[in-house]
Amino acid sequence: MDIENINIWCWLIPLLVGILCAVFGYLLGKGGSNTARISEDLKILEGKNAKLEEELAVCNQKLTSGAAEMSSYAATSIPFDAKAARAAFRKRVKEDDLKVVEGIGPKIEGLFHNYNIKTWKALSDTSVAKCQEVLDSGGAKYQIHDPASWPMQAKMCYENKWKDLHQWQEKHKHGKL
Repeated sequence: MDIENINIWCWLIPLLVGILCAVFGYLLGKGGSNTARISEDLKILEGKNAKLEEELAVCNQKLTSGAAEMSSYAATSIPFDAKAARAAFRKRVKEDDLKVVEGIGPKIEGLFHNYNIKTWKALSDTSVAKCQEVLDSGGAKYQIHDPASWPMQAKMCYENKWKDLHQWQEKHKHGKL
């Protein structure tokens, strides 16, 4: 080997290693500034998380108070009297059967179920306009029905006023007011 060629390599290799170390050092140093930014982002996210946890606590408190109101509502709800219903209609009546209401058949009952109106109480609290909206959702073949008396009839069912309901239905055939 030539001595002059060895001299060049002796200078060239440390120079390349130095350049590579400088580049890696720069990149590592630049990553250190990301650490500061990441820690700032972490603090911001921790603040947002704390706010969300506070909101969750408020929602849970509202939920538990709402559950307490619902349990008191359930305690004050009127129990279904199947014997009185059977005596008035001379047939077995199932609780919350919307078909007991004059003018409501199985298909209309299904429409109400689609709107989450599944009980006499729910139907009695429904406006006539909402009942009409439910009918309209079924199409043109349901336009002949008049839901004006349905909430009132459902309220009689819910309140176990079976004799009154039966008399009303006998007097007003087809559920018309």
